[in-house]
Parts: sequence; structure tokens; C-alpha cells
Amino acid sequence: MGDTDWAGWQRSWDRQQEWYMPDREERFRVMLDMVEALVGPEPRVLDLACGTGSITDRLLRRFPGAVSTGVDLDPALLAIAHGTFEGDERVTFVTADLKDPEWTKALPYDSYDAVLTATALHWLHSEPLAALYGQVAGVVRDGGVFMNADHMIDPATPRINAAERAQRHARMDEEKAAGVLDWAEWWALAAKDPVLAGPTARRYEIYGEHADGDMPPVGWHADTLRAAGFGEARPVWCSPSDTLLLAVK
Repeated sequence: MGDTDWAGWQRSWDRQQEWYMPDREERFRVMLDMVEALVGPEPRVLDLACGTGSITDRLLRRFPGAVSTGVDLDPALLAIAHGTFEGDERVTFVTADLKDPEWTKALPYDSYDAVLTATALHWLHSEPLAALYGQVAGVVRDGGVFMNADHMIDPATPRINAAERAQRHARMDEEKAAGVLDWAEWWALAAKDPVLAGPTARRYEIYGEHADGDMPPVGWHADTLRAAGFGEARPVWCSPSDTLLLAVK
């Protein structure tokens, strides 16, 4: 594993994700702005459903005094994360299933200043997501924050939704024709890599093919977080399809 180009895999993952979300870096910027505003520049962060550690990477580049715990179940993405941050004592990774009611017991800390996640929890349906929000409330300290940047579709605006989707997919088709890798192609590439082939096979045993959850609207997320114990919750950034929701304990 020592010869694997982990930085190259990170760049490849970022580019694939940016094909779906060209404003990805903007949402990360606003997320970290709000971390600094509410809990300061040296936070203890839980990177929830961390994947390759995209949030952790940007967190530590902006706030060198921060510490991060990344939690995920995907063995391939965690392999990239471990390889990228190997030797960095500020970072810990935990393998855990967020549907497991005991997953918080695997964390190295009892509480966190901030729990951050992006483009991951739409895999969960509403009932397990509401349960997860309750567990998150249990690990965020008083005055701490939770932020979720994800697809939050408003069913009350079907014409807007359809127009946005059509425009977005037209752009994606143009970029795909120019050679950008999509989700399936990226995973096919990982499956051929000598180091990632085994972890990629295991991740398909765990998840199967990509399947979206319910993707409830913003109001549902805010109401559910307040019911879970957060005092305030509202969007702090949005695009035509996605929202960054901030909740304060």
C-alpha cells in the first residue's frame, strides 16, 4: 500500500463528485465558516459518513489545530482515507454502520464541537435518518453544531425541480462526453486497482448498487433536528437542488 498514489485517488474522487456537484467546494467553505463562527478555529469534529475524508481534508487545511474522527462503513473509501491521513495524529477513523444503534460507542470521544456530513445521508430513509439525528444530538456538546449538506428536494415545486434537473443533466452530459468519470465508472476503476479491488468487492457486498433514500425537504430535516434536541436549525446555504442545514445544540 506504500506505493499507492492516495493523493491521486483523492483528486479522482473529488473530480467525480464535482461532476454531480459543481458547487461542492462552496458548500465546504460555508460549512467551515459556520464551524469557525460558532465553535472556533480548533474544533473537535466528527466527520459523519466520511468517505475518503473530504471534509477532514478541508477542515485540517483551514484549521491546523482541529482534530477529526471520521466514521464510515465503506471499506474502499476508508482505505483511501487511511492512506491519505496515515501518520496524522489529529485524525482517527472508525468503521461503523450508522444504522447500528450502538455505533456511537465506537467513537474515541464522548462529545464533539461539530458533527459534519455532506452528500451521504440521502442513502437513508426517513425513519433511520430521524433515529440517526437523535444519536447525533447525543454526541454534540451544548453549544455545538451539526451540519448536513445534501439533496433536499421540495415536493411543492415540481416545475422548478424538473427544470433544474433537466439543466443539470444537460451540463453533466456535456462533461461526460468530454471524458469525466461518473459514479459507476469510478467504481469500475477502483475495482481494477490492486490495492482497492478487495475493499471495493466488500463494499458491494455491504451496499449493493447505489440506492437513494427518501430525500425529504428542508423543513422535515429542521423539524426532526429540533425534535431531537437541537435548539435552532435552518439552512445557511443552498443551490437549486441541495441545502446546507445548520443545527445548534
